[in-house]
Amino acid sequence: MNLYAEGFLVALKGIPVTLGVSAFALILGVMLGLVLALMRTSEKKPLKIISGIYIEIVRGTPLIVQALVVAYGIPYFLQQHHVEFKWSLLLIPAFIVCGLNSAAYMAEVIRGGIQAVDKGQREAALSLGMTKTQVNRLVVLPQAFRIVIPSFGNEFVTMIKETAVLSFVGVVEVLRSAQLWNASTYNTFEAYIGAALVYLLMTVPLSKLVGILEIKWKRM
Repeated sequence: MNLYAEGFLVALKGIPVTLGVSAFALILGVMLGLVLALMRTSEKKPLKIISGIYIEIVRGTPLIVQALVVAYGIPYFLQQHHVEFKWSLLLIPAFIVCGLNSAAYMAEVIRGGIQAVDKGQREAALSLGMTKTQVNRLVVLPQAFRIVIPSFGNEFVTMIKETAVLSFVGVVEVLRSAQLWNASTYNTFEAYIGAALVYLLMTVPLSKLVGILEIKWKRM
């Protein structure tokens, strides 16, 4: 078999993990991002400060550092304090760190959507006797999500590529599959070309699909 084809097929084996982690990260990112966005737009200063600190820390540090802290730093720290802890499966910290990372970015996206909703609609809803919670739930958030939904697809595509850093904590995704094959065969160039082609296979069609859906969404 051609070495390039073999490298490609080896990297293909990591697709389920890559897509699984990316999908989970997007779901957790949207849910936690919504909470953070509401905190950021809240009139209560402590909530604004807490969410702002979280977002700045996550966005200001590389994903690989976050992955190393969660996968290895936390267990080490707990063991230093006489607490026996070890991740039973490295996929668990992978899910957590990618989800928490995505949340910081989704929070800013959702916040932008909330701020894009006309303030006049909020004032009109409040004048009708709605509470602030009802205004957010029934008026603001439905329109905000309509605005930002296309960004969810872009975040998914971005996360697919960013999962490559998980190879450094031992998660066998696309890049790690290529690295393991390279370690046993020394076909370095073919291994990484295969991984690159697999990433393109996932991201290019998804990016095109997101673009088409975004155009259709704006026309609705």
